[in-house]
Amino acid sequence: MKIGFVGLGKLGLPVALAVESKGHDVVGYDISQNVKNIIEAKKIPYKEIWAQDYLDKSNIKFEQLDKVVSHSEIIFVPIQTPHDPLYEGITRIPDKRVDFDYTYLISGMKKLSAEIEKQGSDKVVIIISTVLPGTIRQQIKPFLGKHTKICYNPFFIAMGTTMKDFLYPEFILFGVDDLKAANKAEKFYRTINNATFFKTTIENAELIKVSYNTFISTKIAFINTIMEMCHKLPNTNVDDVTNALMLGNKRLISGAYLRGGMGDGGGCHPRDNIALSWLARKLNISNDFFDQIMMQREKQTDWLVELIIQNQIKNKKTYILGKSFKPETNIMTGSPSILLDNLLKEKGIEAIKYDPYVDQNKPVFEQGVYFIGTKHEIFEKFKFPKGSVIIDPFRMINQELEQVKVIRIGNNNDI
Repeated sequence: MKIGFVGLGKLGLPVALAVESKGHDVVGYDISQNVKNIIEAKKIPYKEIWAQDYLDKSNIKFEQLDKVVSHSEIIFVPIQTPHDPLYEGITRIPDKRVDFDYTYLISGMKKLSAEIEKQGSDKVVIIISTVLPGTIRQQIKPFLGKHTKICYNPFFIAMGTTMKDFLYPEFILFGVDDLKAANKAEKFYRTINNATFFKTTIENAELIKVSYNTFISTKIAFINTIMEMCHKLPNTNVDDVTNALMLGNKRLISGAYLRGGMGDGGGCHPRDNIALSWLARKLNISNDFFDQIMMQREKQTDWLVELIIQNQIKNKKTYILGKSFKPETNIMTGSPSILLDNLLKEKGIEAIKYDPYVDQNKPVFEQGVYFIGTKHEIFEKFKFPKGSVIIDPFRMINQELEQVKVIRIGNNNDI
């Protein structure tokens, strides 16, 4: 099929490459000249598995909007709906709650729909962007022309593994506005995979998307609280607790995200919690559970700061190993490691930060306190200077190190 993309950023381009890999004829448009440069230079500047290999042999064309519309049977719209940077999750969260910023999405959809109407033939337009329930019907649909047949199809992907998550999803969520358009989209998806195609209302799909992300945040907040308990209770180990919980996979769902460590991060989870907190307050929900999830993340980071302070070595430096929000990527959006650094600064501690996926140059590593902020595999065999203290929230340092103290957070068997 002939497929178009309006938006070729960190979500749109990897998905476009995945679609092309299944034999579809793909073109795309983006308002950013930088995106055009990436496609023409065939060089992706961010860490995304498979993407560079696929781009090397890709024939995706960067076109103007009119060419994308005339070319395409189905047009995907992965335009960002950002939050104010204050709500990214790398600093303390303000008391005020806000919705997503729909400025880019509304502007992009107005231009796209106007071009579709100008050309005068029906087009299936699939919005991918994360929005709160009611947004598409209230803020997008009123200005759409009769030839713009929309569906809502948010993805459940993680930055760094976007292509893999798109090609091999748990299920495909589809908010239906036009049944004929949805059926055409389902026919397209059958060329990608055989995952369950879950059709529902647009409002349900909007809510399911943000609920999915927030449920992951809930699991992380829960198990990190258990990890802190284990750190303070004798003869307890959070990994034994989680290994047992994972056996209850009928009533407790799955063991994914059920390992003690740092708080959640990335471009979705912190901001989705904030947006749902805003919606909960708007609807006067009896308990703003989403606010509590974010506060757990922040308060636990305060506790980690205190743990670092308690183990400081006089006149020695503090190091944070890892800046990215998850292992083996260079994406730092919403990173709990950066939140830790900012909260350390509140206490007057300027940590030396290093991430092998972000930094070209290594700092000089001396005796000091080392906090593992990202679970990069390389840190398992890191050569820590003698006399240092390592604080490991992932319990990834398994071997005993000579003249080095290792604090495995949540494992009170060796404290």
